[in-house]
Amino acid sequence: MNYPTWSDLNNESIVPPLGSYRSHDIGSVAVMISCEPDLRFIKSNVAIAKAVPFFTSTLMTLNGSHKGACITGPFIGAPYAAMLLESLIAKGADKIVVVGWCGAVTDQFDVGDIILPSMAIVDEGTSANYKVLDKNMPHSIPDVALTDQLADQLTAEGIDFKRATIWTTDAIYRETHNKVAYFRQLGARAVEMECSALFSVAEYRKVGIAGLLVVSDSVASKDWDPGFRKKQFKRARQNACKSVMTFAKALCENE
Repeated sequence: MNYPTWSDLNNESIVPPLGSYRSHDIGSVAVMISCEPDLRFIKSNVAIAKAVPFFTSTLMTLNGSHKGACITGPFIGAPYAAMLLESLIAKGADKIVVVGWCGAVTDQFDVGDIILPSMAIVDEGTSANYKVLDKNMPHSIPDVALTDQLADQLTAEGIDFKRATIWTTDAIYRETHNKVAYFRQLGARAVEMECSALFSVAEYRKVGIAGLLVVSDSVASKDWDPGFRKKQFKRARQNACKSVMTFAKALCENE
């Protein structure tokens, strides 16, 4: 039997997000990078003021033109991603941009395409701890205004993107043909492992969040089509990372 988490949303957790540690303000803007190669690329292109362990990830505060923003990663899976986000919020972040990879579940998307999620269908176990889920279409959404701002940034830089519904799963090796067809029928165009939970946490904590995903592979047809080594994937990732960091800088300047 599962505990009815929907009945307990107004009760505070016994364990605070930062445990027994005191919170040190990191600024209002945080960039969450899910994949290690993207984290390395960004580290090589911005001035890092300080880098410290952050659970099993790294938390980096930035210097120079990006002062007032921080970066953390890598991370994988909804529970761990939610834990990182909770801790970032406890440290003062209230505008968060998530950068990750996703798999296409439709031939409308190719490797290297960039997606801004407009809705994430919940197929993970974390979101139910933060919101009452729609029984017919369990979902969460990012902050519309912040997503629109990110879209404007991409457009200004000439970077093509599409807004789309995505599907967030806990089980990357259980993306079966039947399951892909089911979520595609619900409107999903890509699949990944964190966004619906992150959107749910942000909504519960009343902070802004936006996501940016680069298509790395496809499960849209009979056979898996990995695109991790394709040049267009690397190029899209780098363009996305540069644009997000420019966006983070602009958010800090507008504080």
